[in-house]
Amino acid sequence: MRFSSLVHYSTLFALLVSFSICEAAAPAAGERQSTSSVSPAEHEARWFRGVRQMTSTEMGLDRAGEAYFSPDGKRICFQAYPKGQSAYQIYVMNVDGTGLKMVSTGQGATTCSFFHPSNEKMIFASNHLDQRPPKMPEEVEKAVKRVGARRYTWPFYPGMDVYEYTFATGQLRPLITGPDYDAECAYSPDGKLIVFCSSRDDNLDTYICDAEDGNNLRRITTAPGYDGGPFFSPDGKRVIYRSNRRDIDSGTMQIFTNNLEGSDERALTDHEMLHWCPFYHPSGKWVIYTRGDHSDPRHPSYDLYLVREDGSESYRVTADPAFDGLPVFSADGRYMMWTSKRGLDAPQIFMAEFIGLTPDGELRAQPVEKASEQNRE
Repeated sequence: MRFSSLVHYSTLFALLVSFSICEAAAPAAGERQSTSSVSPAEHEARWFRGVRQMTSTEMGLDRAGEAYFSPDGKRICFQAYPKGQSAYQIYVMNVDGTGLKMVSTGQGATTCSFFHPSNEKMIFASNHLDQRPPKMPEEVEKAVKRVGARRYTWPFYPGMDVYEYTFATGQLRPLITGPDYDAECAYSPDGKLIVFCSSRDDNLDTYICDAEDGNNLRRITTAPGYDGGPFFSPDGKRVIYRSNRRDIDSGTMQIFTNNLEGSDERALTDHEMLHWCPFYHPSGKWVIYTRGDHSDPRHPSYDLYLVREDGSESYRVTADPAFDGLPVFSADGRYMMWTSKRGLDAPQIFMAEFIGLTPDGELRAQPVEKASEQNRE
């Protein structure tokens, strides 16, 4: 990694904190207090139903997460630890749990898979051709110890590149390459563009390029710190991403949207918590994301929240004591999929019918209370 200053090391620290969640011990039932008078199960029943665990250790997957629906809703792609291994590989599977297949090489580390709108191919990031290990700076090591974060982290491998995989042929083609970290990638709705995160300009920023060959690269963000985890809006006119620019050293993040030229940035969240993994509802009217609350360091909580695309209204979706994160919707808005540790020792993928919004984005749930997106006074 080419991080030239402590500011960039602090950027890495913020991500170390955010990705420590899957190893953090979930609070025991009753330890996380709620302001609501209803139980977690009653709360969640307002938003989704028919929860189904999609992956498990019985499938030879020690842990799994960050799953996405295919545009036709028939398959999912995700990353998982193969049994006995400690690096993610990329898999695809039918939504009924059949047809599990590893599509990455099984070498090195991988992350961030995403289907092409045609359903014929996908992209993901891998370092199988350049497995240089990341090195944690001394300052970051001290900071991690200070906050007591577990050592489950997503390191920024400098050899990580974006590859295209074609289902019919099994061909793996390098698409976005270079000596730096290139990952966290997604297609535009028409399949013509790719948005991704890269450290190529000595910072971690969001970029857009042509999906066919990686050309016509343009940088969307320039603020110091990390701007990553990007996705396109359903109409393809904006991108959404997470950023730690407002408090680089604290480990908090906020969610921003921007146009494709990077000239119209807007903040959707603005308070001292961790906001990450934003994903648009197909209506374009709402964004679902993960909020991390570290107000009680002994029992940090991670839940899914909905916020209107203009940041004006927000609701809590999950209330289970276990970790819930990395939420996505199916293309028709009928289903939600996310990563959770509900009753498990390691995270796996869950899916449910989402009933809190209509397909066109009208609020159907009867929430107990709104959730603030502003700092508390």
